[in-house]
Amino acid sequence: MRPNVDVAAPQTISMLSTYPPTACGLATFSSALARALEAQGHRTRIVRVTEHATEPVAVNRVAGTLVNGSGASVRRAAAMLSDADTAIVQHEYGIFGGRDGEEVLDVIRGVTVPVITVLHTVPLEPTPNQRRILEEISRWSSRVVVLTRCARDRLVGRYSVDDDAVETIPHGAIVVDDVDHDTSMGARDDTRPELLSWGLLGPNKGIEHVIDAVAALHAQGHSVRYTIAGMTHPKVVQVHGEAYRHGLVERARARGIGHLVSFDPTYRGPDDLARYLATSSVIVLPYASADQVVSGVLVDSIAAARPVISTAFPHAVELLSSGAGLLVRHDDSDGLEQAIRAATSDRRLLDTMADTARGLADQHRWSRVAARYADLSSRARAGRQAIPA
Repeated sequence: MRPNVDVAAPQTISMLSTYPPTACGLATFSSALARALEAQGHRTRIVRVTEHATEPVAVNRVAGTLVNGSGASVRRAAAMLSDADTAIVQHEYGIFGGRDGEEVLDVIRGVTVPVITVLHTVPLEPTPNQRRILEEISRWSSRVVVLTRCARDRLVGRYSVDDDAVETIPHGAIVVDDVDHDTSMGARDDTRPELLSWGLLGPNKGIEHVIDAVAALHAQGHSVRYTIAGMTHPKVVQVHGEAYRHGLVERARARGIGHLVSFDPTYRGPDDLARYLATSSVIVLPYASADQVVSGVLVDSIAAARPVISTAFPHAVELLSSGAGLLVRHDDSDGLEQAIRAATSDRRLLDTMADTARGLADQHRWSRVAARYADLSSRARAGRQAIPA
């Protein structure tokens, strides 16, 4: 049974973000949040961040665009965001124009309704300019949202930010039971359990380490099948083409496990993705970054009730320490190999991790997450109205 959620009175909420057809985690997040808000009776107006004025504009929900590097576009974007009860700004340094994306400050300063800024990145060691941007965003925003406890601890502990203005709302996800899928364990072949890594591909994803671990296990007589799903990140393609993917294919072939490693570049919508994730035995996130405080891929994997093997980046430590997965130190090939062996040879361990993941999933359900954003929007409006003229 799906849980009831408290729904705020209908509001018009504008949002500044990348947005489909842009292929990135932020666009996916914003699209899902907009849909969930609308399902609860709210109206959303998207201002889509683009690099070029000629990029196609999806008509659904998109009120207009912010073209990076254009002062006139900044002013228009601020006006469009202000045509609402509140404005939600999705922030990543790399999506806005200017040095470290500092053009976002010009937009926020021009918005005349309460601004809620969602921080998808909180650097552990920011440059002086990155620190300035994040602290100024926080001062100009009515509320700042972080998606994990570790992000909140880092923000209030290392930046000059008012603790009272920071709200923690988990990253949303489609929970598998919302798409009527059987989440029972089910590797397609019990003699060769399925490993899955998924998401946009790029050199910082650490996929090569899993290939090496699968090869080492195969040499010891413990064969597992490994699927690498997802397209190469568009920004990686612009600079390097498909060199990373081709290198992974060659790596698997050279290590004698080309028959065990498959690549699936299929694009899947949210519901199909949730079903697809649930068909794996174990999801492996071997990310090279030790600084990541938010991972949508991790959250979606947990929402699919999948056990996870992950390097110990901050969000993984926070979410998996309860028993939903196994943590491996960065650059620990032996540890990764041992974790894969343990997870794919011990059915009781696998079932326990899956059950724990299933218990964590509900807090990430988009209906719950959207209700919290709507409530925060209502409170931000009330706070603005309470300020005497």
